[in-house]
Amino acid sequence: MLEFFDRMSTLEQTYWVIALIASAIFLVIFVLTFIGGGDTDMEADASNFEADDGGVGFQFFTFKGFIGFFTIFGWSGITCIDNGLSTSATLIISFVAGLAMMILTSLLFYMMHKMAESGTLKMKNAIGVICEVYLPIGANRSKMGKVQIKVQGSLRELEAITDEDEDLKTGAMVKVTEIISAEILLVEKI
Repeated sequence: MLEFFDRMSTLEQTYWVIALIASAIFLVIFVLTFIGGGDTDMEADASNFEADDGGVGFQFFTFKGFIGFFTIFGWSGITCIDNGLSTSATLIISFVAGLAMMILTSLLFYMMHKMAESGTLKMKNAIGVICEVYLPIGANRSKMGKVQIKVQGSLRELEAITDEDEDLKTGAMVKVTEIISAEILLVEKI
């Protein structure tokens, strides 16, 4: 192995070291991401465009992005040297290829992050939804009942009250007008 490195120029040795180390780290990150252990505690917020839902937006300058950059930078540099390109051409091509990989890596992990759902119910999404009374609701907030409501793609049973002058019986169709507290809806008959 040492003979292999001894026959190389300093530039080629540098490219090999960068390529091997970055590839090993990239492989570990990639595997951890697919098995669920690759959550991004190491991420830098240098270019974070926050999503409206408070989640992590697209991040360009991240640890994963830098590893992707150095992986392709190293391998493309080795390929350029093996094909007899000049030092300046090798540096330019490997830098551009690394930058392209950094962009693709950032997009890949961003897309994978967007595919994961938290499953957390955001009560504000229930406002305006028409639902069905499951357990009778007392008039003028006298008795709490329940409604079956489809929100965020799943059917849920949530507690509800009403300001109507008459009780809302099981099976009545109602509309959510307000969120009273974390788990209580204000509904009105439709």
